[in-house]
Amino acid sequence: MVVLRGNHLLKFNFMTNKSKGLGDSIEKFTKATGIKKVVDTVSKATGKDCGCGARKNALNKKFPYNPNGSWLSQRFR
Repeated sequence: MVVLRGNHLLKFNFMTNKSKGLGDSIEKFTKATGIKKVVDTVSKATGKDCGCGARKNALNKKFPYNPNGSWLSQRFR
């Protein structure tokens, strides 16, 4: 994804990777909106892990974007 900001073109590399599941999509959204940066700053200041990585992996496992093995196709067979 390329965004024009002022006279500068910014390329977001995290938008080019294909999402494996819902967790990856949420991570892309939080990076694009700046939420991830705020969470990382607070996490660093408090010394506590935010749990973003574990949450992302759990959501990817529960809600994958695999058309053959997705949770949706398994429930409606």
